[in-house]
Amino acid sequence: MRATVKDVARLAGVSPKTVSNVMNGIVPVSGPTRVKVERAMAELDYVPNLSARGLRNGRSGVIALALPDLGTPYSAEIAHSVVEVAHEQGWSVQIEETGSDPAREYELMSRARSNLIDGLILNPVVLDESAVKVGVALPPVVLLGEVSQKLADRVWVDSVAAARDMTLALGRTGRRRIAVLGAAEGRGSAAAVLRTRGYHAALKELGIARDDSLIIPCEKWSPDTAAKALSTYLDSHPLPEALFCFTDSMAIGALSVLWKRGIRVPDDVAVAGFDDIADAQYAVPSLTTVSFDKRQVAGEALRLLTERMGDREGPQRVVAIDYRIVERESTASHPQPRATPSGS
Repeated sequence: MRATVKDVARLAGVSPKTVSNVMNGIVPVSGPTRVKVERAMAELDYVPNLSARGLRNGRSGVIALALPDLGTPYSAEIAHSVVEVAHEQGWSVQIEETGSDPAREYELMSRARSNLIDGLILNPVVLDESAVKVGVALPPVVLLGEVSQKLADRVWVDSVAAARDMTLALGRTGRRRIAVLGAAEGRGSAAAVLRTRGYHAALKELGIARDDSLIIPCEKWSPDTAAKALSTYLDSHPLPEALFCFTDSMAIGALSVLWKRGIRVPDDVAVAGFDDIADAQYAVPSLTTVSFDKRQVAGEALRLLTERMGDREGPQRVVAIDYRIVERESTASHPQPRATPSGS
């Protein structure tokens, strides 16, 4: 016969309620207790009856994660962390791409309101066009990223402070002409606006006059668009002493352009990124970047989301994730001089 929750509880030496808590992931359960329950479930080959459980508690057991562009390494790493942590807590995850389109955000929130999903983790890009706004009935939702409002819980990295610290790190190596790649013309993303603000704050602190000719627009944050933007820029501007790219993916595109032009990194120009994707440490040269714990981002987002499911009326909560500047070869403070060819 098919094993029941009571069978699992009896074998694990816990209450049926504790078994349910382990499966639902709503109420925290200690590590040793979780292990006992999971071992009992495995030994009994227990399979939860998700349909019956959903009827009882009004939940589907499914949450959605919506990111603007699933094609980026950053999105892949965030999605991996969310799925990993969610499965540990008994949730299934439906992954969606919004393409920064508010209509897709509205559709996902409609699914949550109609109980097709239990909650939504959403990474909006532009505040004015986000589906999360006053007058819209919100399901349990947690926002990721820089879009700031007072309606929904949020998990983020302080882009102003991080961009400031990265620019200061570049400036303290003696480089003065520091360019940024990733600024947006007109309708800018919240991240682009905040990272540019941090960059300007650092220039002021370093005593460097603001020079808008060092701001390189790039609407889509991908290696190919970054490479095109930088290549076009270098055709008509002198080479900066340092280049702060607003994502690692853009920095990798920039490194390709510089290499093809025979420009040495970090000897001729230092290059830095943001996000510390896995590829950053394997770039040539290895990439200096802003690093933060993506699993912590996922864990905090899921914690806020599950708590919000139980308390729809509580005040907004905002969690800031710590970051650090990881210095690698691409911004070496004391670049080696170019070797002199033998016989010259």
